[in-house]
Order: sequence, then C-alpha cells, then structure tokens
Amino acid sequence: RLEQGIAELFDSERYKEYLKVMSKFHNYSFRNTVLIAMQKPDASLVAGFSAWKNNFERNVMKGQKGIKIIAPSPYKIKQEMQKIDPHTQKPVIGKDGKPVTEEKEITIPAYKVVSVFDVSQTAGKPLPQLAADLSGNVQQYEVFMEALRRSSPVPVEFKPLSADMDGYFSPKFQSITLREGMSEVQTVSAAVHEIAHAKLHNYGLQQAAERKAKSRNTEEVEAESISFMVCAYFGIETGANSFGYVATWSKNAELPEFRASLDTISKTANGIITDVEKHFAEV
Repeated sequence: RLEQGIAELFDSERYKEYLKVMSKFHNYSFRNTVLIAMQKPDASLVAGFSAWKNNFERNVMKGQKGIKIIAPSPYKIKQEMQKIDPHTQKPVIGKDGKPVTEEKEITIPAYKVVSVFDVSQTAGKPLPQLAADLSGNVQQYEVFMEALRRSSPVPVEFKPLSADMDGYFSPKFQSITLREGMSEVQTVSAAVHEIAHAKLHNYGLQQAAERKAKSRNTEEVEAESISFMVCAYFGIETGANSFGYVATWSKNAELPEFRASLDTISKTANGIITDVEKHFAEV
C-alpha cells in the first residue's frame, strides 16, 4: 500500500507541480551550504531577494537579515595579445619582422558577497507541499504515547520547535525531541519516525564493525516508511502524509532506497509494534 501510494503520487499533477517549483531553487556549492548553515542553521530553502519575487511570487519581509554567500562575478577586459596562426599555432609575423598583435576580450574569474534569504523570511504565494496536514485524535492517546515512550531506546521529551519541524533524534544527547502542540495523530507519527531513527541510525552507539552510515535520503525513507507501517497497524491514518514525505526524499519514481530497505523497514516496524503492544498491555 505504501509503494502504491507513492507511485500514484509520482504520477500526479501535484508531484509535477512540486518538482517544477523546486527545480527553480539554486543548487549551492558545499562551501556556500556551510556558510548558510553557520548563519541560519534552520534554513531549508534559500533564494535571492529578486528570485523570491520573480520566481516564487514571495517577498522578503521587512527587517530580515540576509544570509551572506559567495557568488561568481566574472568581468571582461580587453587586452593586446599576439596573433596566433590557426594552422601552425605560432605567432604571426608582420612585414616589419615583428609579431602582429590583436585586441582580444578575456574573462577574469572573480567572486563577490551576495545575500540570500530563507523561505521562513518571506511571505506570499505558498510553495507546493507533498506532505498533508495531519490532524485527528488517537484512541487512548495517553496510554499509547506512554507505550511508545517505553518502546523507545532513548528518552522522549516535548519542546517548542519551529512549525516546519515535527521532531528530531539527537545522537549527541541520545534523546528524541518532539514539537509540543501538534495533533495526536501527528505526534504519534513523529514519535514513531524518530524512534526508528534512534533504533536504526544511531551510529554513535554501534560497534565499528557494524557501523555503516546510510545516506540521509535512505534514513528518512526508512524512518517514515516504518512510521506509516506502525501507524497503519494501529489504525492511525497517515497515508497521504507518509507518501508525500517518502516521495520528497526519493530521487526518482523507482524508489531504490525504499526497495533496498524493505527488509529493514518491515523488521523494525514489527519490532516496534510488538514492543508497543506489550507496553500498552502493561500500562
């Protein structure tokens, strides 16, 4: 069902619109990515002042501070150069016995500092999203969350987080943080997602022999697929949200990360389901 849902989304107009808009964002170099992260760690989508206005119909809000990055700014100069014979590749000699010169325009590579802004610093036309808003309640929510807490390999806490972040697993502090104030369905979905990360992608705790870091894409596809399966088992509907989330992290409609991870996904989901049922009965 997960695979079918994602495949249908890939074929939909919604996904095409999403790709069309996302393709307008510039691909920044590694060094510029580091500069962006140093100045605004929570930045997710960045563009220049004019690009926001012209490409996305959004305006940078008043008083927002730009993120400084380095941009190419080549310039041309005219220079007298020796004329080269195209056949012999040697300088052309004039009647006076001296090399003939000609004026050529050459490009000098140069760089300058420019400002870009994150989507959170802009307002205007909404960007297309693949993940749906998760609303709704979960039966015996308090008991279910306690069962999830007991199934988690690390402590789970609630804190105020930005609206675009449901939660995160911190390998450094060995803890899961969830955004307070979400709906019950969204909270459960996020909790399972982060528990999956804590179980599968906790490289700090693994022995060197079994430590094999996966790509961020693979990690996110695994965590959200597990969240979908666990929630579906307990009758908690996250379908559209999970399909959109997995599609966002998948490079193409073949879903290589998803297929390669199917065994890991099903084993981990089954493990969490078994733990939750046991702890639910205890609570």
